[in-house]
Amino acid sequence: MSGPDAIGIAGLGQMGGPMAANIAAAGLSLVVYDKAGTADRAPAGSVAAESFEDLVRRCDTLFLSLPDGTHCLDAARALIQCQARKPTVVFDLSTIGPPAAREIDRVLGEDGIIYLDAPVSGGAAGAKAGTITVMCAGPLDEFERHREVLGSFSKNQFHVGDTPGQGQALKVLNNFLSATAMAATSEAVLFGVSQGLDMKTVLDVVNVSTGRNSATQDKFPNRILPGTFDAGFKTALLAKDVRLYLENARAAGTPDRIGSVVSETWNDCDTRLPESDFTRIYSFIEEGDEGGG
Repeated sequence: MSGPDAIGIAGLGQMGGPMAANIAAAGLSLVVYDKAGTADRAPAGSVAAESFEDLVRRCDTLFLSLPDGTHCLDAARALIQCQARKPTVVFDLSTIGPPAAREIDRVLGEDGIIYLDAPVSGGAAGAKAGTITVMCAGPLDEFERHREVLGSFSKNQFHVGDTPGQGQALKVLNNFLSATAMAATSEAVLFGVSQGLDMKTVLDVVNVSTGRNSATQDKFPNRILPGTFDAGFKTALLAKDVRLYLENARAAGTPDRIGSVVSETWNDCDTRLPESDFTRIYSFIEEGDEGGG
């Protein structure tokens, strides 16, 4: 089963840019476009499209890496309006939630375009290193046909289901768990420090004990302990992802007691610290109710 002859990617931001660079570095034929400016963002080895219509005219498979479901749905509608359209397969790498993925699948499916819901996890650093995880829902044969492309920018590729929306469900629950770990670890570390414990000592012990998690193993030692707060992912985006989780948990009728508290915490952090890196949740929790501004 041969892969696509030409690949297109729309969106060259914090995630899309590095993923595009890794695809191009693998020697695959890549055309890129970003409405914020393509020429300055196009990675070496890629072709910069002049417009979205020019992008889709040049590729067999289109990858989307866009901010939210509204942008992705707009792209899907624009795609089916393009007179010289070429791509027959769309992979959506964005985090948009299950309902948006199902709607895009419906829109594209009515025009004979195959849609794969394929959000990624691993952050900007993982995107640059090519170590992110892809959780793909859609036709298995298309997933397998695109293995080389997916492998060029990700370490782990999972086919999680046949129905678009299932990849989104897995992504938002993963980000909810990550957000919960960040918030809970911030509270726990602050308690330890209040007792005269050194933060590094707390992390060293927890990371060989049962409380270890992604925050204690990565974000705290690498971003919070040195005071850089530079994980490369905005508080606003994680708050959005947790809201998506909560909305869909409520729609599914599953428990949301913890989700409600975590979502409120991240929404409050985003309000108080706009444009912040998500590791600033530690500062927000440290300041408490007295840190308004």
